[in-house]
Amino acid sequence: MTTDLEQKIIEENDQIFESVTPKYTLDWYVKWTSSVLILTSIAFRAAEGYALWDLGFGTAGVIGWLWVSILWRDRALILLNGVSLMMLVVGVLNRVG
Repeated sequence: MTTDLEQKIIEENDQIFESVTPKYTLDWYVKWTSSVLILTSIAFRAAEGYALWDLGFGTAGVIGWLWVSILWRDRALILLNGVSLMMLVVGVLNRVG
């Protein structure tokens, strides 16, 4: 919900856009949680000796994003996250196995 002032500013300024995706729904929470997990994975990747943590957080984040992309029926995101998940699973299997 926007206030009257916010709505007036939005109408008068064409550089301000509202988000197209709904907020505070289940997919919104999964999307943001998964994004934080992937960023955490990247942080572990930058630190030497934490490859398994990188793979774990990355896998969890990609699974979340894959679920969201299936809900949204976004084929590009499904492809990206589906392939990423396969690569991460191979990485996990190589590290643990």
